[in-house]
Amino acid sequence: MAFDPSYAEPRQGRVFFERRELERLLRLYGRMVAAGEWRDYAIDGLAESAVFSVFRRASEQPLYRVEKRPALARKQGAWAIIGEGGMILRRGHDLEQVLRFFDKGRFKVVD
Repeated sequence: MAFDPSYAEPRQGRVFFERRELERLLRLYGRMVAAGEWRDYAIDGLAESAVFSVFRRASEQPLYRVEKRPALARKQGAWAIIGEGGMILRRGHDLEQVLRFFDKGRFKVVD
């Protein structure tokens, strides 16, 4: 199979996670999988946002979405955690600060 450079370069007009951001999100994901809370994830690079979605089961709606929206960086903050119903649970300018939402004892997944 020949190398296709279109796969190596991000498409114009798309938002993606930087390496450190993705490493932090995957570290959180690994911790939550070990705790038995999460089982699957998806990453999307969209025109206005990059989205890291986590699932209890792959066939369900995401439990949480961590979104990066650079257009909101100077206003509400580029980072947001969005719950199952679409409610914004936390918003901020710093990824670490926003991810503190998932610290032990802050929340519990209820069936």
